[in-house]
Amino acid sequence: MTDPTFIQLVGAALFALAVIHTFSTKLFENLAHRRPQHAGLWHLLGEVEVVFGFWAMILMLFMFAVSGKQEATAYLETRNFTEPMFVFAIMVIAGTRPILQFAASIVMWVARHMPLDKGMAMYFLMLAFVPLLGSFITEPAAMTLAALMLRDTLFAKEVSSKLKYVTIGVLFVNISIGGTLTPFAAPPVLMVAAKWNWDIWFMIANFGWKAAIAVAINAGSAMLLFRHELSAMGQQKASDESQVPLSVIFVHLMFLLGVVVFAHYPSVFMGLFLFFLGFTTAYERHQNPLILRESLLVAFFLAGLVVLGGLQQWWLQPILMGMDATAVFFGATVMTAITDNAALTYLGSLVEGLSEEFKVALVAGAVTGGGLTVIANAPNPAGVAILRGSFEDKTIHPLGLLIAAIPPTLVAVLAFQLL
Repeated sequence: MTDPTFIQLVGAALFALAVIHTFSTKLFENLAHRRPQHAGLWHLLGEVEVVFGFWAMILMLFMFAVSGKQEATAYLETRNFTEPMFVFAIMVIAGTRPILQFAASIVMWVARHMPLDKGMAMYFLMLAFVPLLGSFITEPAAMTLAALMLRDTLFAKEVSSKLKYVTIGVLFVNISIGGTLTPFAAPPVLMVAAKWNWDIWFMIANFGWKAAIAVAINAGSAMLLFRHELSAMGQQKASDESQVPLSVIFVHLMFLLGVVVFAHYPSVFMGLFLFFLGFTTAYERHQNPLILRESLLVAFFLAGLVVLGGLQQWWLQPILMGMDATAVFFGATVMTAITDNAALTYLGSLVEGLSEEFKVALVAGAVTGGGLTVIANAPNPAGVAILRGSFEDKTIHPLGLLIAAIPPTLVAVLAFQLL
């Protein structure tokens, strides 16, 4: 390992502070109540989605002061912000009334034909079917759909805090592993699929069927554990929202498909997104308010992760490359909790001569640990932004998420290691 530069050391220190900050957001919310004269600042620092953007700003101010404008801006220019832009666009489109009504109608139709209580069937489908759907509409879109449907059904009722935390723990893990049926939907897979020539058949054979079993076990276990609280979920009140015409739903689905197909080309999918905004304005009567604020916050979070993560290669890569296939699976699972899983697989893609066994183990470990923390997987901040208003103090405690995500993560470990 080459000696790190001064900037790299500072970047690693700020990254560590950002991780600690992520687990300390509740402290800042408490400060907002105790010191109302600066409540706005404490509320800002208590927003999980602001954390990495805030520390990325500190890093860039430091680089401007120490290295000068040219080097600091050159570093920013070398960062790839396609993923934050894509997540922003896909969240807004997937969170619209036409898409939600379409997804909800499918879930309701399937639930009616399942030999289960309606509430239990809906819960299972939101935690199993929708995450697996993420293999085709991308994980951020699946997270947005599942989180919004949970927010408007189960989380809108009086249910226990334990149920809420178990639900998001299972949801986050299932979204992370549920996108592995295809090579384009999960960010950690997307980073390596083209370079390593992984097609859809390779993904299904090595990841997809194992992930599907783990997803079903996780969702089914949570459903059975809380079956007595889920009956109210099937008792839907009559909605005062008018049904969206099929033609409008079709147009929304075409915009969603277009953004997914051109996910690698920001100039294309952002252009489509602008046309989409025009369409929603023209047919405003068929829309709810777009989730622009939540989507922007998530994009800001991911952009901050891109900026800070760019200086972590010097210590992450030697750790990963010093492991055998089994060790790298567990190492990647653990390290994913403190860094974005796509960053881990990207570092692996830079190394030549890796065995196929090592490559599979690295990606499997990265997706397995993708539900442990907010920063572990790109779609997680989207789920937090949508669902946190349903929790006490409008905060999802990171330690609560970690504890809730450990059991479904262990199921994923067993699926990828034993099957």
